[in-house]
Amino acid sequence: MAIKKSELYSSLWKSCDELRGGMDASQYKDYVLVLLFVKYVSDKYAGKADARIIIPEGGGFKDMIALKGKKEIGDGINKIIAKLAEANDLKGVIDVADFNDADKLGKGKDMQDRLSNLVGIFENESLNFSKNKAEGDDILGDAYEYLMRHFATESGKSKGQFYTPAEVSRILAKVIGINKARS
Repeated sequence: MAIKKSELYSSLWKSCDELRGGMDASQYKDYVLVLLFVKYVSDKYAGKADARIIIPEGGGFKDMIALKGKKEIGDGINKIIAKLAEANDLKGVIDVADFNDADKLGKGKDMQDRLSNLVGIFENESLNFSKNKAEGDDILGDAYEYLMRHFATESGKSKGQFYTPAEVSRILAKVIGINKARS
């Protein structure tokens, strides 16, 4: 069964709620988007030989679940993301948020609880991306746009400072002559 976008959006915003207070929306988007990416690629590609993204041993979302409630969860999440980044030439792309930053995520038990709750939100069975079989459905892109729109509102900035709306991208593609993706 395909993921309902309303459930996805609700879960994503709930994950943002978990991070509010310690940082600005322009900062907590990095944490939420990285977790969304790790969850998505883990669900879609873990254990598949011909996968577009390699999920290395110790570098997937299931490894984050194993850290819930543990004292060193922040450092552990950083290591998981680093393994995934290294295996896929994504260093400096997905490893930008520090999940062990006490100034942003709290100290000790506060950080432990906040990150455990955050991982738990993405662990929800209704967010199982491996079951999403809708042809041509860009659920990850839609989720990204949803978050960017809300981050802009939350931080008092214009959407244009966070992302280019899909409509503008499509028009630009037509203007420069990109009509279809080439096989």
